[in-house]
Amino acid sequence: MSETGTPPLKDIVISRRSRFFVWLMRRLLRPWLAWMLRGNKERIARMQLLVAAQVCRDSSGLAVDYQVIGAPDRGVPGHVVGDLAQTQQPVLLWLHGGAFVLPASPDTHVRLVARLCRMLDAAGFLPDYRLAPYNRYPAALDDCERAYRALLDLGFPASRIVLAGESAGGNLVLGLLQRIRRHGWPMPACAIPVSPATELGRVHGPPSRPLRARRDPILPIVALQSVDDLYAGGCDASDPELSPLYADCRGFPPLYLLASDAEVLLDDTVLFARRARAAGVEVQVEIWPVLPHAFPLFGMLFPEVRRAREDIVAFARRRL
Repeated sequence: MSETGTPPLKDIVISRRSRFFVWLMRRLLRPWLAWMLRGNKERIARMQLLVAAQVCRDSSGLAVDYQVIGAPDRGVPGHVVGDLAQTQQPVLLWLHGGAFVLPASPDTHVRLVARLCRMLDAAGFLPDYRLAPYNRYPAALDDCERAYRALLDLGFPASRIVLAGESAGGNLVLGLLQRIRRHGWPMPACAIPVSPATELGRVHGPPSRPLRARRDPILPIVALQSVDDLYAGGCDASDPELSPLYADCRGFPPLYLLASDAEVLLDDTVLFARRARAAGVEVQVEIWPVLPHAFPLFGMLFPEVRRAREDIVAFARRRL
């Protein structure tokens, strides 16, 4: 239990196989991520190329392409799943994670979005937003804003747009909602931040960060301070666009937040959900046991993730 009063854990049994892969992530993936984040720009660039070079091996039968969408003066590139010309269907705008420094992984992010689009009978777009350290805030958020505007300009009603993202992408989801409100644009049907980072100014807080520093299977909490430096640069990290925990949430669409009880960013979700609910936003929060940060991405490792995908789709269907 975190000091913030974590909601009850989701009632689901995590298999021994899944627990083994969580242990393996803690031994292999967390040290690799810490090594990458502490590297120079050349090392980070090599990792960006390595991740982008993956191939989506399962697109759930949907076409996948890399396109530039939007007006000529504000176009945004990214992976398109399905057909964006079919504007009568829903569209899933997924803002990928990767600590603001890694691109979308075709075999992880695109695979998940394709599966969700198949289940929702929707198209999908993953904007290839500009990455730190070469492009710092607000470049990534600017690109996500342009992607949302592009979908509206293509003819998708806002009421048919599902906005979602994990980790750093969850942060961008909440920043984008602030931009949408500022512009007076219509809000999406709903937003689904998965394991969002909502506080970039304090490596030691919220409380789950020090309390789960050794337990988190993926995130090396000390190295995450490098992310703040790489992405926020000299900007005030308490700005609500950088740290949505301090945002005014009034007028936000229905929110569905997911996180794991094992991750250092648990309270980033719990505290934000509490503040959004106090602002009158419809909020649903589910905290999963054992599984790692951003676990819906890892369907190939954890069979339980199928339930998470079904929950995401069910929430989106109710709001579309």
